[in-house]
Parts: sequence; structure tokens; C-alpha cells
Amino acid sequence: MDEVGRGALFGPVVAAAVILDPGIPIRGLNDSKQLEPERREELAALIRERALAIGVAAVDAARIDQINIYQASRLAMRRAVETLLPPPDFLLVDALRLDLDLPQQNLIHGDARSVSIAAASIIAKVERDAWMRAWDPVFPAYGLAEHKGYATPVHLEALAAHGPSPLHRRSFSSVAAVSCFPGDRPPENLELFLDLSNDRP
Repeated sequence: MDEVGRGALFGPVVAAAVILDPGIPIRGLNDSKQLEPERREELAALIRERALAIGVAAVDAARIDQINIYQASRLAMRRAVETLLPPPDFLLVDALRLDLDLPQQNLIHGDARSVSIAAASIIAKVERDAWMRAWDPVFPAYGLAEHKGYATPVHLEALAAHGPSPLHRRSFSSVAAVSCFPGDRPPENLELFLDLSNDRP
């Protein structure tokens, strides 16, 4: 399993757990950060077609602010594992240890060392990127479709100009520095905001 979005300023941290079928290998699996977006999408489709099981879960910005990003990442991973059918009998985790009664091994840079972790990183990245594209028209001032919520110069400039949205992580220093609560920027498309909020895991 792996998570994506740990360093982002906006939105959830997303985790995926994947049980690959050893009888149907998938060529080209690698750390999602090392792949071009088009290749990630292609591989994600193959993983969904050939894997024995896939679980995806997320922890939103408000919960991240409550429990911190490290604990939120662990929580998202645990939730992803708990959705797997069939259930796993052993866990390979990228750099973290989970509060689950299962034998497990954490691997530093696991997404570059294990095809299973690489597959999870691809699924999580493709899922989270799709959510960022969906949120982009709700909060068009921030350029979410371009930077996916990470601290790029464009994103930081937008935060400085407009303040944070309701889905920014206020416990992160770059967001806290420009927060003007209770006057934070509201959604420009409230109806779409409510629809997407209800769809989040």
C-alpha cells in the first residue's frame, strides 16, 4: 500500500492498497512520481483490470488538521486495507507501520522497490488527481487541476491573493500564514461544492 498527497496544501490524503495477481504481471510498474500522467492512467487501468483486489480510502483536510498528516496517512492506509476483498495476509507498506493485526514490513522508498507498492501509488495518485480536477471548477482561483494542491509558486500566489478555501489544510504553515478566518474564500460554485463534498469517502 501507499499514500499520495501527504505534502499537499489542499484536499485529502489518499491511500490505496493493491493485491496483484502473480500470474498476470504488469510491465512498467514504478513509483507514480516517476511516470508521466498518461502512462499512470494506462497503468491504473491495467491494475484495475488484473489485480486480485484494490482498496482506496481518504482522509480529508479537516481531519488532517485535527490529527496531523502523519496520523491521517496511517488512517487512510488502514481504511484502504480494511476494504480489500479478499483480505490480505501480509502487508508491504511504504515507510509506515499500521495499527493492524497483520504481519507487515515497511520499506523505505517502497514504491521503487516493490511492484505491489508501486501499483498502490499509481492507483492513489490517479484517484487523487481526478479529485483535484473535479474541485478545480469549484475553486478556480487556485489552479488545482495544474498543481494538484501542492505548494507551487502559482498556488502560493493564489493563497496570498485570495486566502484559503474550506478544503485547504489550515495546520500547514503556508496556509495558516494567509488564513483570515472567518473570512476565508467561499466556493465560487456552491452547488457543485456541496455535490462533491457529499461524494468524498
